[in-house]
Amino acid sequence: MGHTATPEAQSGGLTATEHRLANGLRVVLSEDHLTPVAAVCLWYDVGSRHEVKGRTGLAHLFEHLMFQGSASVKGTGHFELVQGAGGSPNGTTSFERTNYFETMPAHQLELALWLEADRMGSLLTALDQENLDNQRDVVKNERRQRYDNVPYGTAFEKLTALTYPDGHPYHHTPIGSMADLDAASLEDARAFFRTYYAPNNAVLTVVGDIDPEQTLAWVEKYFGSIPAHDGKPEPRDGSLPDIIGEQLREVVEENVPARAMMAAYRLPHDGTRECDAADLALTVLGGGESSRLYNRLVRRDRTAVAAGFGLLRLAGAPSLGWLDVKTSGDVEVPVIEAAVDEELARFAAEGPTAEEMERAQAQLEREWLDRLGTVAGRADELCRYAVLFGDPQLAFTAVQRVLDVTAEEVQAVAKARLRPDNRAVLVYEPVAGEAEDLQAAATDGTAPAGTTDENEESAQ
Repeated sequence: MGHTATPEAQSGGLTATEHRLANGLRVVLSEDHLTPVAAVCLWYDVGSRHEVKGRTGLAHLFEHLMFQGSASVKGTGHFELVQGAGGSPNGTTSFERTNYFETMPAHQLELALWLEADRMGSLLTALDQENLDNQRDVVKNERRQRYDNVPYGTAFEKLTALTYPDGHPYHHTPIGSMADLDAASLEDARAFFRTYYAPNNAVLTVVGDIDPEQTLAWVEKYFGSIPAHDGKPEPRDGSLPDIIGEQLREVVEENVPARAMMAAYRLPHDGTRECDAADLALTVLGGGESSRLYNRLVRRDRTAVAAGFGLLRLAGAPSLGWLDVKTSGDVEVPVIEAAVDEELARFAAEGPTAEEMERAQAQLEREWLDRLGTVAGRADELCRYAVLFGDPQLAFTAVQRVLDVTAEEVQAVAKARLRPDNRAVLVYEPVAGEAEDLQAAATDGTAPAGTTDENEESAQ
C-alpha cells in the first residue's frame, strides 16, 4: 500500500493522501478536526453512459438495489444502521458515475466502512427477484413523480436526446425508459454488479475527524479481501463535433403553467480551460439575479418570470449549457428568443466587463468553497477528480484555474459556441384549459433545471 501527499502550500491549507490496496481500490484521506464528524464517499466508475441500448436505467436501478441488503445486512438495514448511529446516507447516479456516501459521528466511522465493504463484496448474496421487482417499481414511480407527471418534467430528457444523437452514450438520461426498466432481468443486474462493482473500479474517500493510520487499517481489514474484476468494457466514445451545425427544435404542447423556452448548447469537455471559460460565460449571462439575461428579461422587459443559464459539466462528452426561461403573462416565445439572441450576440461581440468577470469568478469561487467547506462535499470532490481525471488533488486547485481565465477567453468561447446553429430548443406551449393551480409553478426558482443535479437520480 503506497501513498502520495499533496504539499499544503498548493492546496490552500487542505491536504489529502492517496493510497491503493492490492486489489486496486484507491483510497483518499483528508483530515479535518474542526468538528467530530467523518464523511465516507465511494464512487464507482459506472453511470448511464456505460449502458447499452435496450437496457437504459440499469445503473440507477442498481444503485437502489445496493440499499436492499447484503450478506450481513438484511433489507433496508444499511439506512437503519447509519441513521441509528446518528449518520445520514444516500447514493446518486449520473451519466458518468454512481456514488454512495455517509456522514457519520467520527466514532462511528468503522461502521460506515464495514457497511460499504459488505455490500461491495457480498451484495449478490441478497440480490433476488423479489428485491429486483420491488426496486424496479420504486424507480418507475420516481420517473412518474420527477419526469412524466410534473410540468416541464421531461425537458432535460428531450434536450439530451436532441443534443446527443441516437447511439451516443449520453443520448439517454440516467432514469432510463419504462420499457427498458421492465425488460431488466435478474441476470442483467447480477452481470452489471460483477462487471462494475469491483474495488479496482472504485475510489473511496474518507474526510473529517479521522486517525489516518487507524482508518487505513479498517479499510484494509474490510475491503482488502474483496477480489478485483478485470472484465469491465471501455465506455463508448462520447466525442462529437464542437458545433451541432443546425438549430434543432421541438414544440411541446403540455399542461404547463406558462410558455417556456429551453435550450441546450454543446460546450467544451470538463477538465479543460475552455470549459472553465464557458462556466464563467454562462454565469455572467444567466447565473442568478445579477446576470444579463435576468436583468434584461425579468427586470427590464418584464417578459419573463424566470431566466437562468447554467453549465452541466461532462468529462466524457461535450458539456451542456442549459438555458431556461419561463415567460410572463401572454408573452410569446419568439419575443423571448429574439431578446436572448440579441444578448448572446452582444456578449460575443463585446465580451464581459471587468466588473462582470470579477463577480462571476467570485460566484464560482464561493461555490467551490461551499463544496470543500463540508466534509461530505470535500469527500465527493476528491472522488470526482480521482475517478474522472485521475488525480484527487485537482479538487484543491480547481478554483485557481477558474480565476486564471481571462475575459478574452470567455468572449472567445461565447463567440464560438453560443450560436443558434449550436443548440437544441424546446418551446413549451400550454394546452387549452390548463389548470389554474399550476400558475405558481412558473416562478419556482431561477436555476435552470439540469445544470447540476438534474442528471443525478438518488436512492432516497
